Amino acid sequence: MIKKLSGAIVLFFTILSYGQTVVPGIIEERGEVRIMFYNVENFFDTINDSLTLDDEFLPAGRYGWTEEKCWKKANQIFKTIASVGGTKPPEIVGFAEIENKSVLQRLAYGTPLSKYSWKIVHYESPDLRGIDVGLIYRDDILQLLSSGNIRIHFPDQPGKKTRDILYCTFRYGQNEIFHLFINHWPSRRGGEKKSESSRVFVASVLKNKTDSILRTDPAAKIIITGDFNDEPENSSILSGLEAGSREDRADTGNLYNLSAVLKQQCNCGTYRYRNTWNMFDQFMVSGSLIAGSGGLSTCWDCVHIAAFDFLMTEDTKYGGYKPYRTYTGPSYRGGFSDHLPVYLDLFLQ
Repeated sequence: MIKKLSGAIVLFFTILSYGQTVVPGIIEERGEVRIMFYNVENFFDTINDSLTLDDEFLPAGRYGWTEEKCWKKANQIFKTIASVGGTKPPEIVGFAEIENKSVLQRLAYGTPLSKYSWKIVHYESPDLRGIDVGLIYRDDILQLLSSGNIRIHFPDQPGKKTRDILYCTFRYGQNEIFHLFINHWPSRRGGEKKSESSRVFVASVLKNKTDSILRTDPAAKIIITGDFNDEPENSSILSGLEAGSREDRADTGNLYNLSAVLKQQCNCGTYRYRNTWNMFDQFMVSGSLIAGSGGLSTCWDCVHIAAFDFLMTEDTKYGGYKPYRTYTGPSYRGGFSDHLPVYLDLFLQ
């Protein structure tokens, strides 16, 4: 099935269920606002930051991270963003695993993305390696009303550090306001069960914030995206954030996980560990965005994984395909990322 994309037809190739066969991909109708999220896997600059553990990503470090490699990665991210956008780039692109604002400046102003009008939102987080979340947005299309970072303080582990949650409020057109959260939750290092409580706690912090927004405005339009290092069915998502799957009707006061709907429909994911795909990179929305209340809206099937052929490489060990990443251990592969990007369309009713 091929759909129109802003009046044009664009054809790309993707991996069907990430198996052995390369087939023409489905082209989705382009919304008025397309939001993309991408964990770009260690997008560092080449300058030493004495306050973080970034030494491995320096020219003399373990990974031999040079200006040439850094610029190559910036241009690869540009290629991915351009491909996700189709006839124009997404209006918002959120990121995980960026070192600082300078790498976003390199991307937005030093690649062909610079032909568009971008603004950057970024806050330094306390992550020990110095990796943060951030976003770029088209300021000729969207107005940033507010932004801030939500810092995570673990009550039982005062020395534990993780990424902040980025929170922005945007206006589209005259009256359409939506809230956007960019996340990168604690990893599964040490084991899924052992690390689970950290992600459940971060989920509770985010849930408190979204509840506060909905108490003030029960019809608030909320979008949550990021790398959650958990699946849609894990406790952090289902119990901590209370973001369920598809129902017969959407309640404006609830959160719904559109990526859970996608996972039920396909044998796919955004991150591959050995021979198993995980849906770590997700989109969740408040019910008002899918309840048909007018203005900006989305749908149960409006989240997609960008599994373009150039983002994939053959998995010679486990079979099928996997994301074409930048490094495997200390070995430079020259690829894009170990995650696949996801994106969501908002339509104006």
